[in-house]
Amino acid sequence: MGISRLLAWAGVAMAAPAHSAVTGAGENGFATEATVEIAAGPEAVYALLALPGRWWNDAHTYSGDSANMTLVPQAGGCFCETIPAKSGTAGSIEHARVVYAVPGKQLRLVGALGPLQTEGVTGALDFAILPVGQGVKITMTYVVGGYLRGGAAKMAPLVDQVLAEQLAGLKRAAESPR
Repeated sequence: MGISRLLAWAGVAMAAPAHSAVTGAGENGFATEATVEIAAGPEAVYALLALPGRWWNDAHTYSGDSANMTLVPQAGGCFCETIPAKSGTAGSIEHARVVYAVPGKQLRLVGALGPLQTEGVTGALDFAILPVGQGVKITMTYVVGGYLRGGAAKMAPLVDQVLAEQLAGLKRAAESPR
């Protein structure tokens, strides 16, 4: 899976509208941060975080369909994906585990997302929700540490782009009529 899989994973994320940046990178890890303002209330945005099928890009799933993704927004809850059976038994994947959940304010998960699962790393993905004017500002950070065969500094911008795209998808879903 390695760097070529991550490059493919990042492929369609090149023009994500959320403001994002790699805030640090070293030999054994990296940190990214993305922010976006959403014209919706904090409780509504928090509730939408628990529905990744509405905002996560299909291209960044293992099954090819974000409708197969679930997120239980409570400590111990799984950010998981079902991989439907093509022939035989269905599969599944745990993307991350919820470690901190305060409705309308903050959601934190721990796990190695996407192709990072094949590396010796873990990460903390945090969504902080702050009321701003008539909506909210979401700050999403992802701090990854461990051993990455392709090098943390090389992978950081790709991961940042993919996550910024997901945050932009959250904004679109929150601001679009259902």
